[in-house]
Amino acid sequence: MTADYAALARTIASLTEGETDTVALMATLACEIHHADDRFDWTGFYRVTEPGLLKIGPYQGGHGCLVIPFDRGVCGAAARTGEVQLVPDVDAFPGHIACASSTRSELVLPVRNGAGEVIAVLDIDSDRPGAFTPADAEGLAAILQDVFGRL
Repeated sequence: MTADYAALARTIASLTEGETDTVALMATLACEIHHADDRFDWTGFYRVTEPGLLKIGPYQGGHGCLVIPFDRGVCGAAARTGEVQLVPDVDAFPGHIACASSTRSELVLPVRNGAGEVIAVLDIDSDRPGAFTPADAEGLAAILQDVFGRL
């Protein structure tokens, strides 16, 4: 099963209507996104908790890394640059942090609030190489903008 981003966006909009707590929103999105696609083995958020530092937020899957500096790994790159990181082979990514040895590919999107500030990143890992496409990034970015752009 692959994600139907239009249907997923409608479900998430319905579930999160009126909610303004970022942790509640992240928990809901992590659950809904994780269960929307068989490729998604780990789905979660890393929150910006101080300048240059991400800490684990709500997630689905095995345990994640607790702390990730902006200057390390795929999540750090997304937070530092504010750009989507679509990595078909994590072993080829310089400085990749292996929170799970089974991860083969990764998609990380910056999460911005209404002021455009990066408040977190959404990290999705897959045990399959080359699991993600630009269409995945576009569908997820639209959902993140709809939910967190109103904060």
